[in-house]
Amino acid sequence: MRAVVFAYHNVGVRCLKVLLARGVDVSLVVTHEDNPAETIWFDSVATLCREKGIPFITPHVPTAPELISQVKQEQPDFIFSFYYRHMLPVELLSLASRGAYNMHGSLLPKYRGRVPVNWAVLHGENETGATLHEMTIKPDAGAIVAQTSVPILPDDTAYEVFGKITVAAEQTLWRALPEMLAGKTPRLPNDLSRGSYFGGRKPEDGRIDWSQSAQAIYNLHRAVAPPYPGAWTTIGETTVIIGKARLSNRVLPHSTPGLTVADNRIFGVGGDGRALEIHELLCDGKPLSPTDLQRALSSRI
Repeated sequence: MRAVVFAYHNVGVRCLKVLLARGVDVSLVVTHEDNPAETIWFDSVATLCREKGIPFITPHVPTAPELISQVKQEQPDFIFSFYYRHMLPVELLSLASRGAYNMHGSLLPKYRGRVPVNWAVLHGENETGATLHEMTIKPDAGAIVAQTSVPILPDDTAYEVFGKITVAAEQTLWRALPEMLAGKTPRLPNDLSRGSYFGGRKPEDGRIDWSQSAQAIYNLHRAVAPPYPGAWTTIGETTVIIGKARLSNRVLPHSTPGLTVADNRIFGVGGDGRALEIHELLCDGKPLSPTDLQRALSSRI
C-alpha cells in the first residue's frame, strides 16, 4: 500500500514511524518549514525523512496546483494527515483510492478544531485522547476509525498531556492499520451535535482574569504553561508570566485578587479568595523572587 503523508510535530514523527513499521510505502511526505519565531520543542518530520530517505516537500499551502499534481502522480492508496497545520482541500482528498484520514488530538466529536489539548485542559477535562478519522470538507467531521483515551490528571499541564496524546496516537494508528490495509476500515459515527468546535489560541489569550476562580486561573496556567507562551499578567507596565504553580488550599484573608506575597512566598489570588502558590514567576524569561515582586507591587501603590 502506498501513502502520501502530511505531517508535523511529535505526532507526525511517531505516526510516520508506525506506517513504516507496518510496511506502508510512504512515497511522499508534505511538512512545514519551522517558524523561526516559534519555540521549537518538538521533533522534526523533515529530519526523520532525511534519515529514512523519504522524499519530502514544504509548500506554504496544500492548495497549490503543483502540489495537487505531484500527489496525483504518486497514485496513493491512502492520504494521512498527522498534525499537519492546514486543512486539506477536497480535490486533494479525492486522490486517495482508499481514503484520506487525519489524526486528531481529542476524543471526537469533542474539541474539534485547533489546539484541542490546550482547550481540554483549559476547560478542566479529566480525559481526552486521540482519534483517527476520515477527512471531509468540514474540519474533524468525518467518520471515526479508532480512538484511544488518556487521563488528564489535576496538575497535568498541556505539555504533559500532549506527551500522552502522542503515545495514544501511535497506539490508535498501530491498531487500526491492519484492518485499513485489508480494505476493512471501520467507519463509526461522529455525531457533531454532541461535540464542540474551537479555534486557535494566541499568546494574548493567556492574560489572567483575576476575578475568575482560582481553579479557572490554574486551568489557564496548565493549558498554556511553558513551552507554550504562558499565563500572564501585568504589574504596571511590566508583563510577568507564571512558569510553575500549584493550586493551594490556603485562603489569604484581606487579599484582593491578583499577585501577592505572604510568608516570603508568591501567591495569585482568585476572585473566590482561593489562591495559586506560584513557584516560578518570570519577567523577561528570568525568575522573580518574592522580594522582587514585593518591591514591584509596592512601587505601584
